[in-house]
Amino acid sequence: MTTSDFTTSILVDQTPAEAFRAINNVQGWWSEEVEGGTTKLHDEFHYHFKDVHIARMKLIEVIPDKKVVWLVVDNYFNFVKDQSEWINTKISFELSRKDNKTEIHFTHHGLVPSHECYDICHDAWTNYIQSSLRNLIATGKGEPNPKEGGFNQALLEEYLTNKNH
Repeated sequence: MTTSDFTTSILVDQTPAEAFRAINNVQGWWSEEVEGGTTKLHDEFHYHFKDVHIARMKLIEVIPDKKVVWLVVDNYFNFVKDQSEWINTKISFELSRKDNKTEIHFTHHGLVPSHECYDICHDAWTNYIQSSLRNLIATGKGEPNPKEGGFNQALLEEYLTNKNH
């Protein structure tokens, strides 16, 4: 079966448990601008990158050392017309053993080539998974977006106010 959802995979020497811990350390590989829980079922966290991207994620499946799935509860990009592109999509990390290594299969279910954000999101996810997450797992140091001085609550409130009008 072929799918147009965005996927990428990496192989690492570390155990599934080590990879699972790194995936759940979202601040260590995606962004230091993450607030909220990122490890337990039903945890929710906010992410933002400047005024470019704001998102709220909810962990809807957590199987230790095997799988993590986030639901995109809310999302905003300042560069697309259709603000619903990511909303209700799912982001999954599936871990398995392969030739004495751990394979991490990343899928953003619902991120498809017809979306306006696809090219930018494809490149961003590829970098975060292939480089930053891989490095966090292998060396303990990822390459997340740096802290911008705390979560921009005013920006989030402005977005939510404008969204509800």
